[in-house]
Amino acid sequence: MSHKFAPALALLVLLSGCSQPAAEDTETTATDAVETAEATEAAPKVPVEIQPVAVDSISAYYRTTALLEAPEEAQVVARVSGLVESLHVEEGQRVEAGQKLATIDPRRYRLALNKAQAELDVIDQELERLNAIANQQLVSQETLAKLVYRRQAALADRDIAALQLEYSTVASPIAGVVAKRFVKRGKMASEMDALFHIVQQDTLHGILHLPERELSKVRPGQSAELTVDGLDTPQRAQVLRIAPVVDPDTGTFKITLSIDNQQGELKAGMLSRARLRFDTHHDTLVVPRMALLRQDLGHSVFVIEEGQARSQAVQVGYQDGERVEILNGLEAGQQVVVRGQHQLKDDAKVEVIPSLQLAAQR
Repeated sequence: MSHKFAPALALLVLLSGCSQPAAEDTETTATDAVETAEATEAAPKVPVEIQPVAVDSISAYYRTTALLEAPEEAQVVARVSGLVESLHVEEGQRVEAGQKLATIDPRRYRLALNKAQAELDVIDQELERLNAIANQQLVSQETLAKLVYRRQAALADRDIAALQLEYSTVASPIAGVVAKRFVKRGKMASEMDALFHIVQQDTLHGILHLPERELSKVRPGQSAELTVDGLDTPQRAQVLRIAPVVDPDTGTFKITLSIDNQQGELKAGMLSRARLRFDTHHDTLVVPRMALLRQDLGHSVFVIEEGQARSQAVQVGYQDGERVEILNGLEAGQQVVVRGQHQLKDDAKVEVIPSLQLAAQR
């Protein structure tokens, strides 16, 4: 009888030994799952700052540098020689067209005019006398004609002397500002010596050069902005004219901007940073530039949903300073992370805090 039950007992012992490890594995798996869940719940929340996706207008700009020039400027020179007797303006002073700038000693030119006038008067008297007796055939026509020619020459000498006397008073040919004074009172000025430099700065021109590929995007009247070091407010400008040819050496074309400078804040010769607006998209999605994360195939942002972060690929359009247009991937009103996104992963829990507090924690 004992021999009959021996195989059954051996089989029972074998099955019992095989089932014990399986039970232990099941218990280990359940324990690991519980520990993972607890670890997830206990993980610290990542502090972030968020901003909603806005609907706004954004423009595309071409950025370059522009040199400011005066549309009108004049180098005032001495048109007669002589001692600079007096100066009537100084650097920085506004002048009108025709205003007296300096006086060159006029005495020699006044005497020359008086002499020329006296010679002309003598010829006029002689011509009058000869005309009176010409009908009596007491004077030849040749003599009379020579006297007429002498009078014309004397008249020209008189006019030249009067012009030289006028030139002894140095006047501004344009309205503007005295940019530079080259002469001092009491100095001897020679003919064609530079005395003053006058510039008109109520309106300035900004000169910039764009690549030829941008030619089709520029038109007269197009708006632009100029930024100059030392001035907080950008200066508005407009495209005044476009050069009709492209420089073959540089592959660029010249654009002239017109800038209203009635306040006198800008000066000719300044170098400015120019933004020429090419196009504007209205009612489009806009996010801060700092929200973007660069990827191999483009850009992405982190979107916050129910306290968790989710990476979202986006398509970027126009970029204007600290703002970026989103063409695809987001909807208006969604909350995107603008600070703290570099510490995030998908499904990470976040704590939204103000920007100042986030900066303090860092």
